[in-house]
Amino acid sequence: MTTVVEPSDQTLITTTGRGRKPSAGSDRPYRTLLAIVSAIFIAIAILFFYSIISKSIPGWRQTGLGLLYRTNWNYGSSQYGGLPLFVGTALTTGIALLLAVPVGIGSALAIAFLVPRPIRLVVSSVVELLAVVPSVIYGVWGLLTMESFLNQKGEPWLKNLTGGHWPFSGVPIGLGIMLGGIVLSVMILPTITAISRDVFGALPNELIEGALSIGATRSQVLRKVVIPACRPGLLGAVTLGTGRALGETIALYFLLGGVPSIHSLCNSLFCTGGTFGSEIAGNFGQRNDPVSFGILCCLAMILMVIVGAVNLGARAIVRRNLQRMLP
Repeated sequence: MTTVVEPSDQTLITTTGRGRKPSAGSDRPYRTLLAIVSAIFIAIAILFFYSIISKSIPGWRQTGLGLLYRTNWNYGSSQYGGLPLFVGTALTTGIALLLAVPVGIGSALAIAFLVPRPIRLVVSSVVELLAVVPSVIYGVWGLLTMESFLNQKGEPWLKNLTGGHWPFSGVPIGLGIMLGGIVLSVMILPTITAISRDVFGALPNELIEGALSIGATRSQVLRKVVIPACRPGLLGAVTLGTGRALGETIALYFLLGGVPSIHSLCNSLFCTGGTFGSEIAGNFGQRNDPVSFGILCCLAMILMVIVGAVNLGARAIVRRNLQRMLP
């Protein structure tokens, strides 16, 4: 009788090479590559911040902290009061968020839960396409179409509606803070919609099915289950939209009517003005000495601080919401 000896698992592993334990130093090339990439990124970031800060020193020496609170800005006449630019940045961003956030989140809800699948794919593709359109295209569109509409119909109607009181006082001219805020809302709307749609798509189906199983209607599920569960992700979408709105340059330079860069504090949404980004873009070619260039770098520093504060505030809110959600 012949005995058949089955090869052991260890023999199979040895002969085939499968299951061989990797050596301890096999990940050294990957660690080295990651370290090099990280070092390059840190070096680029340090160089970027150093160049902005060092170039801004002549501007800070010229204006001091008066750049933050003076109320007259005229770059050509060396009047460097940055408060009108801060007000213009805050107003245009506020109008954009006021219009874009509810529409963007509502559109994302419709795409994720209400629109049929074939139409959903088409709408999602259009939204993603609009999100990558260059800002100068939006600026030209607003200048050629929305400006005449606001000048002839939109702003006069708002003025009559409020009896000419603030914030719709003054003379309607089309160009100005109102036009910039509206076009800016159109620019950030695809970004908020696309990210919010991805956030809703990542929500576990068990939450929705559980709410429906206890008799909740679709609207109740969306309002009381979906939106609260996705609040941190939605806040991230709004934060990214806010960052784009704060840093917008060329489009707002077209739309705010700030030429020739003479601004005072706005007393109406119909007035012309400027933002930090639009002034940097509009006056970059007019720099002729270290002081004037330093002023633009000062504006860049202020804008970076504002954007950084917005991001830190959003992170704090997300962290607090997550702590409340965890048991």
